[in-house]
Amino acid sequence: MGIACDVTQYGLHSAHTVGEKYIHALAHGAQAMPFLIPAFGDGKDIQDLSSLYSAEDIVSRLDGLFLPGSPSNIQPQNYAGEEHQPGTLEDPQRDSLTLQLIRCCIEQGVPILALCRGFQELNVALGGTLHTRVQDIDGYHDHREDKSKDREAQYDPAHTVEFTPGGLIHRLTNESTWQVNSLHSQGIDRLADSLTIEAVADDGLIEAASYRSAAGHNDAWALGVQWHPEWQYQSNKVSVALFSRFGQKIRRK
Repeated sequence: MGIACDVTQYGLHSAHTVGEKYIHALAHGAQAMPFLIPAFGDGKDIQDLSSLYSAEDIVSRLDGLFLPGSPSNIQPQNYAGEEHQPGTLEDPQRDSLTLQLIRCCIEQGVPILALCRGFQELNVALGGTLHTRVQDIDGYHDHREDKSKDREAQYDPAHTVEFTPGGLIHRLTNESTWQVNSLHSQGIDRLADSLTIEAVADDGLIEAASYRSAAGHNDAWALGVQWHPEWQYQSNKVSVALFSRFGQKIRRK
């Protein structure tokens, strides 16, 4: 099962990384063996690997694709959005990796679980758009974490989401609402036509969506959530359900 990497800077060097919390949640929550996929776009120390391995080739070797969260934001040119403010962290190599992989997974019927930035990538790859700074829009909460707090407190429940009656998450959990954490500034603006809403925050922001199979793609399965269910994946009822279901899907159960 593949995990898309971030490109991060360690001193003078770039590295392709995935947070350990995501690896633990997949290995233990989904009972899956994670393999890291380098972000193969043009970069300082890596040439574009698409000349050697296409996205189609990579996806053909995967049982599932996991798109983790990240401190970086998707570049606005990928969804015709407003330019980021100076200092906004971007990761163009990850953008070039994930947007291709998502489309190929849909075509090949490879299951996708997408969290936070990954949820936004799922929406953009399928034709949706994003708010670049949710906190600047009247009527929405500030969905960013309080960086003055320790890590535990940053992942505390921040607001309520309401699950779509009869939707995938509602069926998996038998819950109508849930308290979730919130650590993001980008958010869903226009939802892609092929996605259907699974959860909405108490301020109206779309917090989860699933792929709506179309003719020719009846085996495609994708679920994205805006919060971080990898946190407390062993004890949080909704988190347990999401990772367990993803594990079942990658084993085609």
